Order: sequence, then structure tokens, then C-alpha cells
Amino acid sequence: MIRGRTLFTYISARFFKTILALFLFAAVLIFLFDVLELVRRGADREGFSVLRITAISALRMPLLLEQVFPFAVLFGSIWSFLTLSRSLELVVARAAGMSVWQFTAPAILTALFLGIFAILAYNPLAAKMQEYSDQLAAGIFGVEQSYLLNSQGEIWLRQDGSDGESVLHARHMMSHGDTLNGVTIFAFDRNGKFMERIEARSASLADNMWHLKDATVYGLNVDPQHYGSYTLSTFLTPTEIRESIASPESISFWQLPRFIELSQRAGLPAYRYSLQYQTLLAKPLLLVAMVLIAAAVSLRVSRFGGIGKLIVGGISAGFVLYVVTEVSGDLGGAGIVPTTVAAWAPGVFGVLMGFTILLNQEDG
Repeated sequence: MIRGRTLFTYISARFFKTILALFLFAAVLIFLFDVLELVRRGADREGFSVLRITAISALRMPLLLEQVFPFAVLFGSIWSFLTLSRSLELVVARAAGMSVWQFTAPAILTALFLGIFAILAYNPLAAKMQEYSDQLAAGIFGVEQSYLLNSQGEIWLRQDGSDGESVLHARHMMSHGDTLNGVTIFAFDRNGKFMERIEARSASLADNMWHLKDATVYGLNVDPQHYGSYTLSTFLTPTEIRESIASPESISFWQLPRFIELSQRAGLPAYRYSLQYQTLLAKPLLLVAMVLIAAAVSLRVSRFGGIGKLIVGGISAGFVLYVVTEVSGDLGGAGIVPTTVAAWAPGVFGVLMGFTILLNQEDG
């Protein structure tokens, strides 16, 4: 019993250390390239400093790395299994009567632990740090922040208000849609006739009004007028703004149920928020699928050799799982399939694939 517990702890620690090492290695590489790119694009801008650019990149790095997490588990598991195989530790374990399921169990439980940690702690922290990164970057990149930081795409909204209809364009969104940067508004009267074009550094939504800062108004047959602050009425609510332009990935796991409820109460589709919520819930299962795929690769290596070919097979399986995840996410985000099915299908598919391969290799 004690020896079994010791072996279990030993294998779990090996997997945890390897996955963490690969994750940190990917983080360092992405961070270095990101800092260099931001320095290249922002070196001639007011308020630039290497320290500030480094802080911007470091704060937004956790959210970027969420996409890397499953692959860190996949490659970390492959590396751990291969190391155990080449050192004959798996051979000894199998000779002692351990089945593939027994020496895979520690890795599976490690993946489950990492998945739960990613949901409950890592994701909320990453979303919060992304907000701080956006606030810090706005002072340097301004209206071009969307392009330079590869964040939310350009935003177009058609709205109505007591002053008439207008079309709003913004380069970047902050605070889940309540604040926009790089704003251009084309305003029309009640008869649909063009009245004026407004360009502003930023716009904040409050009390059914857009509060514009550093605005320049271009009217018909009049000279442009500059205002430190300018207001424009709107019937849009914060919920409608968030549903239209807020990125679900930038919202904390703990806040997603509230966003889903608000959207449903407003009669708006909540597919994207619901999909993100279910995707986070399904993450532990997806990580387990990565471990099972890695186990299938390691078992064949320990028996037949051919490391290079089998590693390529494992990577290919991971790539297929990634494609399934992306396609399923697109279908769920568009409301074509239920979000629960779209979010959980890749993990279920990966687990079934891993189990099938292992059962075939063990029992023929």
C-alpha cells in the first residue's frame, strides 16, 4: 500500500514538473517575441518605456497562454511517458504487474487537478490581468491599441437615441464594452439625413449617454469644433453593448453566469458566453484526453520503438483534437449546435480516442 502510494506520488510529480516546465518555456518564448514586437511598434510613441511595455506584455500573457495549456499537457505527458519508458521504469512497473491504467492514473489525476485549477483560479486571474494590461496600454497606443496588441477587432454599432440614429465605430473596447477607444460616430437626424461626424479619443456609456472625451465635431458647412467633453444620447443598454462587442474570453469564469443571465433577461442570444462557460467546465476532460493520447504513444514506444514516428502520431492526434475543438466552438458560438454539446464534444472525442487506442494495444 505504501509502495503503491509512493509510486503514485512519484509519477504525479514527474508529470506535474514536466508540464509546468513546458508551459513556462512556452510562456518565456511568447513573452520575448511579444515584447520585441511591442517595442518595435511603440518605440516612437509618447509615454513609451521598456519597463511599461514589459509590464503590458506580462499582464496580458496569462490570457494568451490559456490556449497553450492543453498542448503543454499533451507534450509534457508525451515527454514524461517517453522518459519513464527509456529509463525502463515503465517496463519494471509492468513487470511488477501494473496495468497501463494503473500507471496512467497519476497522470490523469494530475491533469484533472490542473484543469480544475485553470478554471477556478487561473482564468479569473488572467482576465483581471488583461484588464490592467488594456488600461496600461491605452496611454501609449491609444486608438491603435486593437491593431498593435492583437486584441478585440474593430467595432461597429448602429444605435438610436433621442437625438436620432447614429453609426458608431471604435478601434478598441475596454471594461467589457462600457468604454471604447478611437471612436468615430456618424450622426443622422430623425429623417435619416446626415448631420455630423464626431471623432473622439474615448467614449464611456452612462445614463443613456455616450460621454465623449477629446472630441472633434465635423458638421455640414461649418468649421470643425473641438470639445474636451461631448455627449450623445443612446438607447443602448450596457447589456446590449457587452453582448455585441465584449469578448467572452476576457470575462472571468465566476462572472460568466451573470453575463449569461443578463443577456437572457434582455432577450439577447447568449451563445458566446454560454459556450465559453461550458468550454471552461470541460477543460479538465480535455486535459485528460491529452494524457490518454500521450499514454497511447508511450506504450507503443516502450514495446516497439520508433520514437520519432510515434511522436508525430501523437502530435497529429493533438492537432486533430484542436481542429475538432475549433470547429465545434464555431458551431456552438453561432448557435447551430447546443453550446453544451459544442464545448464537451472535443473532450469526449479525445477520451474515447485515447481509450480505444489503449484498449487495442493492451488487448488487441
